[in-house]
Amino acid sequence: MSRSIIELQPIGIIHTPFQSIENMPIQPKAAENVEGTIEIYPEFEEGLLDLEEFSHITLFYHFHKISGFQLKVKPFMDTVEHGIFATKSPKRPNAIGLSTVELLSIEKNIIHIKMIDVLDGTPLLDIKPFFAKFDNRENTKAGWLDRQSNLQVDKLRSDDRFK
Repeated sequence: MSRSIIELQPIGIIHTPFQSIENMPIQPKAAENVEGTIEIYPEFEEGLLDLEEFSHITLFYHFHKISGFQLKVKPFMDTVEHGIFATKSPKRPNAIGLSTVELLSIEKNIIHIKMIDVLDGTPLLDIKPFFAKFDNRENTKAGWLDRQSNLQVDKLRSDDRFK
């Protein structure tokens, strides 16, 4: 089976207070009061039209500091290995991450956000508006995470396991 090469071009850069992955929040829920900005490259600024009407946006970005990938990982929220596709761990074959963040305001090509959980300087690949009627689901299962009875997502921080 042949694999095609897909070239993704960043549309901007995410700026956050996090200079290293150690002790960084691992999900937006754990970064509720963390603010940041997104600098959209000028050639994509026109695409921001009407985005300010949304309260939340989903960011797709490149884990630019990750090298290689692992098909089995021990995620931050467990002590046993799971397949990479059953986790949100960053050491993925295509190193793509996503976070849904709160949109505070937009000034020209600068988007002000809150609940950001990514490394400063992360290349932004895409933005999609969060629409609760489409994006939320009821009666879901969370696999191995459902067995984590004492999981306190807002307290979880990263370490160096995925360098």
